[in-house]
Amino acid sequence: MPGEAAALRRLDNVIWALVAGVAAMVLFAAAASRFQIVFGSYTAAAGAGILLLGAAYYYRTRRAELKLASALESTAQVLIFAAVAAPLSYVAASVAMPLQDAAFDAMDRALGFNWNEMLAFMNRWPGFFLFLRAIYLSLTLQMTAVVLLLAFTGRLAWLRVYMLAFIFTALLTIALSALVPAEGAWLHFGLKAGQSVMPSSHTSWPVFHGLRDGSYRLVMAAGSEGIITFPSLHAALAVILMAAFWPVPIARWVSAVVNSLMLAATPIDGSHYLVDVLAGVAIAFMCLLAARRFVSRTIAIPMTARSFAPDGIRVASSR
Repeated sequence: MPGEAAALRRLDNVIWALVAGVAAMVLFAAAASRFQIVFGSYTAAAGAGILLLGAAYYYRTRRAELKLASALESTAQVLIFAAVAAPLSYVAASVAMPLQDAAFDAMDRALGFNWNEMLAFMNRWPGFFLFLRAIYLSLTLQMTAVVLLLAFTGRLAWLRVYMLAFIFTALLTIALSALVPAEGAWLHFGLKAGQSVMPSSHTSWPVFHGLRDGSYRLVMAAGSEGIITFPSLHAALAVILMAAFWPVPIARWVSAVVNSLMLAATPIDGSHYLVDVLAGVAIAFMCLLAARRFVSRTIAIPMTARSFAPDGIRVASSR
Protein backbone atom coordinates (compact mmCIF):
# COMPACT_ATOMS: atom_id res chain seq x y z
CA MET A 1 0.00 0.00 0.00
CA PRO A 2 1.77 3.15 -1.22
CA GLY A 3 0.37 5.42 1.49
CA GLU A 4 1.46 3.16 4.32
CA ALA A 5 4.86 2.58 2.72
CA ALA A 6 5.39 6.35 2.50
CA ALA A 7 4.39 6.79 6.16
CA LEU A 8 6.82 4.09 7.24
CA ARG A 9 9.52 5.79 5.17
CA ARG A 10 8.90 9.06 7.01
CA LEU A 11 9.24 7.28 10.34
CA ASP A 12 12.47 5.64 9.25
CA ASN A 13 13.79 9.04 8.19
CA VAL A 14 13.07 10.38 11.68
CA ILE A 15 14.90 7.43 13.23
CA TRP A 16 17.92 7.99 10.99
CA ALA A 17 17.89 11.70 11.80
CA LEU A 18 18.08 10.86 15.52
CA VAL A 19 20.94 8.45 14.88
CA ALA A 20 22.78 11.10 12.86
CA GLY A 21 22.22 13.65 15.61
CA VAL A 22 23.77 11.37 18.21
CA ALA A 23 26.75 10.67 15.92
CA ALA A 24 27.23 14.43 15.45
CA MET A 25 27.22 14.99 19.22
CA VAL A 26 29.91 12.32 19.68
CA LEU A 27 32.05 13.83 16.91
CA PHE A 28 31.65 17.31 18.41
CA ALA A 29 32.62 16.04 21.87
CA ALA A 30 35.70 14.35 20.43
CA ALA A 31 36.72 17.52 18.60
CA ALA A 32 36.07 19.80 21.58
CA SER A 33 37.84 17.67 24.19
CA ARG A 34 40.58 15.10 24.59
CA PHE A 35 38.40 12.18 23.51
CA GLN A 36 39.92 9.94 20.88
CA ILE A 37 37.64 7.96 18.57
CA VAL A 38 38.76 4.39 17.93
CA PHE A 39 37.58 4.32 14.33
CA GLY A 40 38.47 0.67 13.81
CA SER A 41 35.88 -0.31 16.43
CA TYR A 42 33.14 0.95 14.11
CA THR A 43 34.12 -1.23 11.15
CA ALA A 44 31.83 -4.16 11.94
CA ALA A 45 28.77 -2.02 12.69
CA ALA A 46 29.32 0.22 9.67
CA GLY A 47 29.94 -2.67 7.31
CA ALA A 48 26.94 -4.65 8.50
CA GLY A 49 24.78 -1.52 8.43
CA ILE A 50 25.70 -0.71 4.84
CA LEU A 51 24.95 -4.26 3.69
CA LEU A 52 21.63 -4.31 5.52
CA LEU A 53 20.61 -0.92 4.13
CA GLY A 54 21.53 -1.93 0.60
CA ALA A 55 19.43 -5.06 0.88
CA ALA A 56 16.57 -3.09 2.45
CA TYR A 57 16.62 -0.59 -0.42
CA TYR A 58 16.47 -3.40 -2.95
CA TYR A 59 13.52 -5.16 -1.33
CA ARG A 60 11.68 -1.89 -0.74
CA THR A 61 12.09 -0.42 -4.23
CA ARG A 62 12.60 -3.39 -6.55
CA ARG A 63 10.48 -6.05 -4.93
CA ALA A 64 8.04 -3.97 -2.83
CA GLU A 65 8.44 -6.37 0.11
CA LEU A 66 7.83 -4.12 3.07
CA LYS A 67 8.21 -6.87 5.66
CA LEU A 68 11.67 -7.95 4.59
CA ALA A 69 12.81 -4.39 3.91
CA SER A 70 11.64 -3.36 7.39
CA ALA A 71 13.43 -6.28 9.04
CA LEU A 72 16.68 -5.38 7.29
CA GLU A 73 16.52 -1.62 7.85
CA SER A 74 15.41 -1.78 11.48
CA THR A 75 18.22 -4.23 12.24
CA ALA A 76 20.63 -1.72 10.72
CA GLN A 77 19.11 1.01 12.91
CA VAL A 78 19.63 -1.04 16.07
CA LEU A 79 23.26 -1.79 15.16
CA ILE A 80 24.23 1.73 14.17
CA PHE A 81 22.38 3.51 16.97
CA ALA A 82 24.01 1.24 19.56
CA ALA A 83 27.40 2.00 18.00
CA VAL A 84 26.97 5.78 18.43
CA ALA A 85 24.97 5.83 21.67
CA ALA A 86 27.58 3.93 23.71
CA PRO A 87 30.22 6.65 23.10
CA LEU A 88 27.66 9.28 24.05
CA SER A 89 27.31 7.62 27.46
CA TYR A 90 31.09 7.93 27.84
CA VAL A 91 30.88 11.66 27.14
CA ALA A 92 28.08 11.95 29.71
CA ALA A 93 30.15 10.20 32.38
CA SER A 94 33.07 12.56 31.76
CA VAL A 95 30.97 15.49 33.04
CA ALA A 96 31.84 14.06 36.48
CA MET A 97 29.01 15.49 38.54
CA PRO A 98 29.01 14.42 42.24
CA LEU A 99 28.22 10.75 42.82
CA GLN A 100 24.76 10.04 44.24
CA ASP A 101 25.27 6.51 45.60
CA ALA A 102 24.58 7.43 49.21
CA ALA A 103 21.29 9.07 48.22
CA PHE A 104 20.21 6.08 46.14
CA ASP A 105 21.10 3.66 48.94
CA ALA A 106 19.07 5.78 51.37
CA MET A 107 16.09 5.70 48.97
CA ASP A 108 16.35 1.93 48.73
CA ARG A 109 16.30 1.59 52.49
CA ALA A 110 13.33 3.95 52.74
CA LEU A 111 11.52 1.61 50.33
CA GLY A 112 12.40 -1.36 52.55
CA PHE A 113 14.92 -2.84 50.07
CA ASN A 114 18.21 -4.16 51.42
CA TRP A 115 20.68 -4.72 48.58
CA ASN A 116 23.12 -6.67 50.74
CA GLU A 117 20.43 -9.14 51.73
CA MET A 118 19.70 -9.80 48.07
CA LEU A 119 23.42 -10.33 47.45
CA ALA A 120 23.58 -12.77 50.35
CA PHE A 121 20.72 -14.74 48.78
CA MET A 122 22.62 -14.93 45.48
CA ASN A 123 25.73 -16.11 47.31
CA ARG A 124 23.72 -18.94 48.86
CA TRP A 125 22.31 -19.90 45.46
CA PRO A 126 25.11 -19.35 42.90
CA GLY A 127 23.41 -21.59 40.36
CA PHE A 128 20.35 -19.33 40.40
CA PHE A 129 22.64 -16.32 40.07
CA LEU A 130 24.21 -17.82 36.93
CA PHE A 131 20.74 -18.56 35.53
CA LEU A 132 19.73 -14.93 36.05
CA ARG A 133 23.00 -13.82 34.46
CA ALA A 134 22.12 -15.70 31.28
CA ILE A 135 18.79 -13.86 31.26
CA TYR A 136 20.51 -10.53 31.94
CA LEU A 137 22.88 -11.07 29.01
CA SER A 138 20.05 -11.96 26.61
CA LEU A 139 19.30 -8.30 25.89
CA THR A 140 21.09 -8.05 22.53
CA LEU A 141 19.54 -11.29 21.28
CA GLN A 142 16.05 -10.16 22.30
CA MET A 143 16.44 -6.73 20.72
CA THR A 144 17.29 -8.34 17.38
CA ALA A 145 14.67 -11.07 17.67
CA VAL A 146 11.84 -8.62 18.28
CA VAL A 147 12.75 -6.67 15.13
CA LEU A 148 12.53 -9.81 13.01
CA LEU A 149 9.34 -11.05 14.68
CA LEU A 150 7.46 -7.76 14.31
CA ALA A 151 8.63 -7.31 10.73
CA PHE A 152 7.76 -10.79 9.48
CA THR A 153 4.39 -10.83 11.24
CA GLY A 154 3.47 -7.55 9.50
CA ARG A 155 3.43 -5.32 12.57
CA LEU A 156 5.49 -2.72 10.81
CA ALA A 157 4.16 0.38 12.54
CA TRP A 158 4.60 -1.19 15.97
CA LEU A 159 8.17 -2.01 14.95
CA ARG A 160 8.74 1.74 14.52
CA VAL A 161 7.19 2.39 17.92
CA TYR A 162 9.69 -0.06 19.38
CA MET A 163 12.61 1.59 17.60
CA LEU A 164 11.63 5.10 18.67
CA ALA A 165 10.96 4.01 22.25
CA PHE A 166 14.40 2.39 22.35
CA ILE A 167 16.11 5.54 21.08
CA PHE A 168 14.11 7.91 23.31
CA THR A 169 14.85 5.75 26.35
CA ALA A 170 18.57 5.48 25.64
CA LEU A 171 18.94 9.24 25.13
CA LEU A 172 16.96 10.16 28.24
CA THR A 173 18.86 7.62 30.33
CA ILE A 174 22.22 8.93 29.11
CA ALA A 175 21.21 12.52 29.90
CA LEU A 176 20.08 11.64 33.43
CA SER A 177 23.23 9.61 34.05
CA ALA A 178 25.27 12.76 33.44
CA LEU A 179 23.23 14.78 35.94
CA VAL A 180 22.95 12.17 38.72
CA PRO A 181 25.84 9.71 38.25
CA ALA A 182 26.59 6.78 40.51
CA GLU A 183 29.32 4.15 40.62
CA GLY A 184 26.93 1.35 41.55
CA ALA A 185 26.10 -0.72 44.59
CA TRP A 186 29.11 -3.05 44.45
CA LEU A 187 31.65 -0.23 44.66
CA HIS A 188 29.52 1.76 47.09
CA PHE A 189 29.51 -1.13 49.55
CA GLY A 190 33.22 -1.81 49.04
CA LEU A 191 32.88 -5.34 47.68
CA LYS A 192 35.82 -6.94 45.89
CA ALA A 193 36.49 -10.00 43.76
CA GLY A 194 36.53 -13.19 45.81
CA GLN A 195 34.17 -11.89 48.47
CA SER A 196 31.04 -12.96 46.62
CA VAL A 197 29.61 -13.65 43.20
CA MET A 198 30.70 -10.95 40.79
CA PRO A 199 28.45 -8.99 38.43
CA SER A 200 28.93 -9.05 34.68
CA SER A 201 29.16 -5.24 34.89
CA HIS A 202 32.42 -5.28 36.92
CA THR A 203 34.55 -4.70 33.80
CA SER A 204 32.98 -1.25 33.42
CA TRP A 205 34.22 0.11 36.75
CA PRO A 206 37.76 1.17 35.68
CA VAL A 207 36.33 2.79 32.55
CA PHE A 208 33.70 4.72 34.53
CA HIS A 209 36.22 6.14 37.00
CA GLY A 210 38.74 6.78 34.22
CA LEU A 211 36.15 8.85 32.40
CA ARG A 212 35.45 10.82 35.57
CA ASP A 213 39.08 11.58 36.45
CA GLY A 214 40.20 12.16 32.84
CA SER A 215 42.57 9.20 32.59
CA TYR A 216 40.37 7.39 30.05
CA ARG A 217 39.44 9.23 26.89
CA LEU A 218 38.70 6.57 24.26
CA VAL A 219 35.30 6.23 22.62
CA MET A 220 34.44 3.13 20.65
CA ALA A 221 31.64 0.96 19.34
CA ALA A 222 32.89 -2.63 19.63
CA GLY A 223 34.30 -3.15 23.11
CA SER A 224 32.39 -0.33 24.81
CA GLU A 225 31.21 -0.90 28.38
CA GLY A 226 27.81 -0.26 29.91
CA ILE A 227 28.63 2.39 32.50
CA ILE A 228 25.22 3.83 33.41
CA THR A 229 23.90 3.19 36.92
CA PHE A 230 20.94 5.57 37.29
CA PRO A 231 18.54 5.07 35.63
CA SER A 232 18.91 1.41 34.68
CA LEU A 233 18.84 1.10 30.90
CA HIS A 234 18.62 -2.68 31.27
CA ALA A 235 15.42 -2.34 33.30
CA ALA A 236 13.95 0.16 30.86
CA LEU A 237 14.67 -2.08 27.87
CA ALA A 238 13.17 -5.09 29.65
CA VAL A 239 9.86 -3.19 29.82
CA ILE A 240 10.13 -2.01 26.22
CA LEU A 241 10.78 -5.56 25.05
CA MET A 242 7.73 -6.85 26.92
CA ALA A 243 5.60 -4.23 25.17
CA ALA A 244 7.23 -4.89 21.80
CA PHE A 245 6.63 -8.66 21.95
CA TRP A 246 3.07 -8.26 23.27
CA PRO A 247 1.23 -8.29 19.90
CA VAL A 248 2.45 -11.85 19.17
CA PRO A 249 0.36 -14.30 21.27
CA ILE A 250 3.02 -16.88 22.15
CA ALA A 251 5.97 -14.50 22.29
CA ARG A 252 4.19 -12.15 24.69
CA TRP A 253 4.19 -14.69 27.53
CA VAL A 254 7.74 -15.87 26.90
CA SER A 255 8.91 -12.26 26.90
CA ALA A 256 6.92 -11.43 30.03
CA VAL A 257 8.62 -14.24 31.95
CA VAL A 258 12.13 -13.65 30.57
CA ASN A 259 12.06 -9.89 31.07
CA SER A 260 10.53 -10.11 34.53
CA LEU A 261 13.51 -12.28 35.43
CA MET A 262 15.77 -9.69 33.81
CA LEU A 263 14.34 -7.06 36.12
CA ALA A 264 15.04 -9.37 39.06
CA ALA A 265 18.62 -9.90 37.85
CA THR A 266 19.38 -6.23 37.34
CA PRO A 267 20.18 -5.11 40.94
CA ILE A 268 22.93 -7.70 41.45
CA ASP A 269 24.34 -8.50 38.01
CA GLY A 270 24.03 -4.88 36.89
CA SER A 271 25.22 -3.40 40.21
CA HIS A 272 22.05 -1.33 40.43
CA TYR A 273 20.04 0.10 43.28
CA LEU A 274 16.33 -0.61 43.36
CA VAL A 275 15.61 3.02 42.56
CA ASP A 276 17.67 2.63 39.38
CA VAL A 277 15.34 -0.16 38.29
CA LEU A 278 12.19 1.77 39.23
CA ALA A 279 13.41 4.85 37.37
CA GLY A 280 14.20 2.74 34.31
CA VAL A 281 10.72 1.23 34.34
CA ALA A 282 9.11 4.68 34.61
CA ILE A 283 11.22 6.03 31.73
CA ALA A 284 10.29 3.05 29.57
CA PHE A 285 6.57 3.70 30.01
CA MET A 286 6.96 7.39 29.22
CA CYS A 287 9.03 6.73 26.11
CA LEU A 288 6.66 4.01 24.90
CA LEU A 289 3.74 6.41 25.19
CA ALA A 290 5.69 9.17 23.42
CA ALA A 291 6.73 6.82 20.61
CA ARG A 292 3.22 5.44 20.19
CA ARG A 293 1.74 8.92 19.97
CA PHE A 294 4.35 10.01 17.43
CA VAL A 295 3.70 7.00 15.20
CA SER A 296 -0.07 7.38 15.47
CA ARG A 297 0.23 10.91 14.09
CA THR A 298 2.26 9.67 11.14
CA ILE A 299 0.29 6.57 10.21
CA ALA A 300 -3.45 7.10 9.91
CA ILE A 301 -4.54 4.08 11.95
CA PRO A 302 -6.70 4.56 15.06
CA MET A 303 -4.87 3.89 18.32
CA THR A 304 -7.28 3.35 21.18
CA ALA A 305 -6.30 2.26 24.68
CA ARG A 306 -6.85 -1.31 23.51
CA SER A 307 -4.30 -0.93 20.72
CA PHE A 308 -1.33 0.12 22.91
CA ALA A 309 0.62 -2.93 21.78
CA PRO A 310 -1.73 -5.40 20.04
CA ASP A 311 -2.70 -5.34 16.39
CA GLY A 312 -4.17 -1.84 16.37
CA ILE A 313 -1.20 -0.41 14.44
CA ARG A 314 -0.43 -3.21 12.09
CA VAL A 315 0.59 -2.33 8.53
CA ALA A 316 0.16 -5.00 5.87
CA SER A 317 2.80 -5.84 3.29
CA SER A 318 2.28 -4.16 -0.06
CA ARG A 319 2.44 -7.48 -1.85
